[in-house]
Amino acid sequence: MNKKVLVVGAGLGGLATALRLAKKGFKVEVIEKNSRAGGRLNQIKKDGFTFDTGPSFFSMSYEFQEFAKDCNIDIPFKFFELDPLYAVNFSNSPQIFHMHKDIKKLAEQFKDIEPEFEANMVRYLRKSGKLFHDTVDLVIKNNFDSRFSYFTTLMRVNPMHIPVLFRSFWQEVMQNFSSKEAQQIVSLVAFFLGRTPFDTMAIYTLLSYTEFQHDGYFNVEGGMYKIVEGIVDELKKEDVKITYNTEIVSYIENNKKLDHLVDSAGKKWTADVVLVNADAAVFRSRIFQRKAYSATKLDKMKWTMGYLTFYLGIKCKLPQVNHHNYYLGTNFEEYANNVQQNPGSLQKPYYYVNVLSKHNLECAPEGCESLLFVCPVPNLHYKPDWGDKDSIVNSIITDFSKRIKKDIEPEVISKTIYTPLEWQNQFNLHRGSGLGLAHNMYQIGAFRPANFDEKFKNVFYVGASTVPGAGLPMSIISSKLACRRIEKFSNS
Repeated sequence: MNKKVLVVGAGLGGLATALRLAKKGFKVEVIEKNSRAGGRLNQIKKDGFTFDTGPSFFSMSYEFQEFAKDCNIDIPFKFFELDPLYAVNFSNSPQIFHMHKDIKKLAEQFKDIEPEFEANMVRYLRKSGKLFHDTVDLVIKNNFDSRFSYFTTLMRVNPMHIPVLFRSFWQEVMQNFSSKEAQQIVSLVAFFLGRTPFDTMAIYTLLSYTEFQHDGYFNVEGGMYKIVEGIVDELKKEDVKITYNTEIVSYIENNKKLDHLVDSAGKKWTADVVLVNADAAVFRSRIFQRKAYSATKLDKMKWTMGYLTFYLGIKCKLPQVNHHNYYLGTNFEEYANNVQQNPGSLQKPYYYVNVLSKHNLECAPEGCESLLFVCPVPNLHYKPDWGDKDSIVNSIITDFSKRIKKDIEPEVISKTIYTPLEWQNQFNLHRGSGLGLAHNMYQIGAFRPANFDEKFKNVFYVGASTVPGAGLPMSIISSKLACRRIEKFSNS
């Protein structure tokens, strides 16, 4: 097979699909807007420190194992399972909850606030596990040619799960746990989808099963960017060329087929098949100028929240801080219900801290730490002005210092801040929405922007805003679904 495929965007989905296709005999070329591959799965090297820019751990490791098997390679990076998965601290409380997959070990920490925690957790995970196994192969790992085919597939799912379609993640958790601490901690995984547990469907409680029982969470030796570097190295072995600093701005069609893409320098790019790894909705809007994806209609869609991320290199060690940490306030429900739209809620920030150098000493100079902070914030639709970013960051540093009983402000020797503006401009994310389109009832499955183009038969999509959705394992699954589409088209 010698058909040429042009992959637009070198994010994880684009890279994984490029390798799948190259292994199947396609001639593949990749172009990327930025100066390096990875998309949001990226890296900052500055002042002697290394920082993961976005994802700092991953789940569903078996998807990466299956990807490697499909490509007839060894997994091109080293990873290790996390135990504990992460730590959680509430403000005004000295207690730190360590999230273990060992349910008895986990339950011991809740014995004074929820004596029935172990039984409640076992029941909850049994239910979320059943939901996972009844839906993942049918719904998540399938292509849908139409909404009709989607509905007929849903009809094959065990009807016992119908009630979760009409409850929120929070409502489901509330039914299973009595203490506010357990309710809030268990529902944190909803934030991984870019929304809150109050506006995330209860069907996604299946994620609790993936984190606490089915597979857990994993770190990558040397930092998450090793995933990208490993796949890029495999692409080099297949003579796949990646051209950087190349942004597509226009196109030329011929008889309902995409003939050329045009970059900002005026160069034309052509191929038998085009795979778009840019945001599937935004690309249709900006490049193809589809009416269904006009700027006005994009704003009417449901998008994920923005993220304020900042990266600190400090000249001291923090032995009291875990590798992955969540710091919560005392007004969880109020905060979650306002964080996406009300900038004022930033005065009481909830945030995550990753200490990359905890198990990767090479990512910081000797005696130093490399820290990533992630704070959910309104996207640019609700907060377009980020002139106050320094004061917000300083407030988080102050709060963090108080909680760990160590003032890190004088220790900071490197600081980099990304607001939703940076995320928007660097990765073409609509309004700086960190994970693309949200996952509500009318934006999942066949209601999500399809991974095949509605006009050009030779154009396909992969990534967060198409099927099946956001997250690193979802990108790997998305690459498999896109590869199937391209193979079928090429053989027709």
